[in-house]
Amino acid sequence: MKSAYIFPGQGSQFKGMGLDLYQSSDSAKTLFDQANGILGFDITKIMFEGSDEELKQTNVTQPAIFIHSVILAKISLDFDPGMVAGHSLGEFSALVAAGALSFEDGLKLVAKRADAMQKACEIRPSTMAAILGLADNIIEEVCAGITDEIVVPANYNCPGQVVISGTFEGVEKACELLKAAGAKRALILPVGGAFHSPLMEPAREELATAIHEAQFEPPICAIYQNVNAKPATEVNVIKENLISQLTAPVRWTQSIEQMVNDGAVTFIECGPGKVLQGLVKKIAPAAEIKSI
Repeated sequence: MKSAYIFPGQGSQFKGMGLDLYQSSDSAKTLFDQANGILGFDITKIMFEGSDEELKQTNVTQPAIFIHSVILAKISLDFDPGMVAGHSLGEFSALVAAGALSFEDGLKLVAKRADAMQKACEIRPSTMAAILGLADNIIEEVCAGITDEIVVPANYNCPGQVVISGTFEGVEKACELLKAAGAKRALILPVGGAFHSPLMEPAREELATAIHEAQFEPPICAIYQNVNAKPATEVNVIKENLISQLTAPVRWTQSIEQMVNDGAVTFIECGPGKVLQGLVKKIAPAAEIKSI
C-alpha cells in the first residue's frame, strides 16, 4: 500500500500560480525569494502577475512549474512518498522532492535545460502533434516508415493519447498517415520545438555537462524515470536516465502501470493543474487520485 507522488511538466502553468503559497507560508516565501536570486530575475512576479504569453516562454514556464511543484512538496506536512515520478520537466521536481537534488541545484539544472532546449529549437524549426484514438504500435510503425524526415513518438501519455515530435514536414506527413490509419484526431500543438526527439541532441549534450557537475544524493524512495519506466535509486543510473530524457520518449503510461504493479494505490499530483490526474484515471482507473 504505497503513495506515489507525481509531478507535472510543461503546459500546467497558469497566471497566479503559487501566490496562495507565497502569502500563506513563510517557508514557501523564503523559497520563492531564493528562486528569484538563483535565476537572476523576478520569476515570482511573472508567476503571480504575468500574462499567459509571458508564462508560455520556455525560460519562464519550466522554472515556474518546478518552483511551484517543489515548494508544494516541501511545505506539505503529509509528504511521505513510497515512490515518485515526474512527466518530462516534472522528473526534476520529483528528484528534488525526494532529496536527490537540492532546491538550488535542481532549479539551476531546470534553467539550464530550458535555455538549452530553446537554443535547440532555434537551430532547426520543429513541432509536435497529439494523436488520439490510435494504438501505440500503429503510431510507432507509421513514424518509423517516414525516413526522409524526423518524426518519432515523444510522449506516451495514456492509452489512446500519444504525442509525436519532429520536423514540421515529418510531423505533418505523419499526421496525414495516422488519420488515414484511423486516428480520431491528429492535432499540431502550439509548442516551440520537437521535444523528446533526436532534434534535442544539442540540448542533451549541453545539459549532460551540467548534470554531471551537479551534486546528487540517493533519493528517499525510488523514482520511476521517463526513459524506461523503471524504478531507480542509484545516483549514476538516475543521472544517465535524466540526460537521455531530452531525446527519448516520455513513457508515462508505462511508468504509471509499473508503479501500480509495484504497489502504488494512491497517486498524488504535486504541482499546478490536474493534467496528470486525468492521465492516471485513464491508465489506472482503480487507483485513488488526488492532489496536494
